[in-house]
Amino acid sequence: MIEIANLSMRYGDLLALDSLDLTIERGEFFAFLGPNAAGKTTTIKLLTGLIEPTSGSAKICGYDIQKDPLEAKRRIGYIPDVAEFYDKLTPIEFMAFIAELFQVDHAAAKKRTPELMEQFSLVPYGRQRIENLSHGTRQRLAFASALLHEPEVIIVDEPMVGLDPKNARVVKEELKARSRAGVTIFLSTHLLNVAHELADRVGIINHGKLCALGTVEEIRNGVAGGTGQSLEELFLEITGDEGVE
Repeated sequence: MIEIANLSMRYGDLLALDSLDLTIERGEFFAFLGPNAAGKTTTIKLLTGLIEPTSGSAKICGYDIQKDPLEAKRRIGYIPDVAEFYDKLTPIEFMAFIAELFQVDHAAAKKRTPELMEQFSLVPYGRQRIENLSHGTRQRLAFASALLHEPEVIIVDEPMVGLDPKNARVVKEELKARSRAGVTIFLSTHLLNVAHELADRVGIINHGKLCALGTVEEIRNGVAGGTGQSLEELFLEITGDEGVE
């Protein structure tokens, strides 16, 4: 699970995240939405330990990401919108590197690696250098490598970037299956239809403040005249037509 308490982040005079409180339960599929510069990327960087907060805390499965980063990060699978790799490696070599990094049992890694390579259509590219792969193929490798150590929490930033419809469906089905199996999913996306299709709950952030939280139906009930409105219409009303990041 994810526990965020009074989390704030300031960049000079800019308050990018303002006292965020949020709990996401084990097995919950949570979608995080917001317009440009709303605070979504800052939240993800704080959750994954890439930056330190100005104040407040974030815990992954009970481990504080700042005080106990190794234990917290062992439980996270993180897929950024643009993944970084060691480009001189092949996908097979990179998967082996990830297995060693997360101390995955050798037998388990030997079993899971070909399964994930097959699932994400990576087998034909297994022995090519990553630097020669297309953006979509690299993104599929990001998913495969992030799932190799069987994380308890998956944090995904814009998961469909660069994916064709077939592989986008694979990703959606895999994330939903992991959620049903008890894995917590934190998904940041600008595709409101994806959020509506997959998420158990939605959070909408604007100007660093969480301004709506709940199921789509609960958010509808909390907006004057919200009955019958689509998630897009609710989003635009809540954020003041600022668009989606």
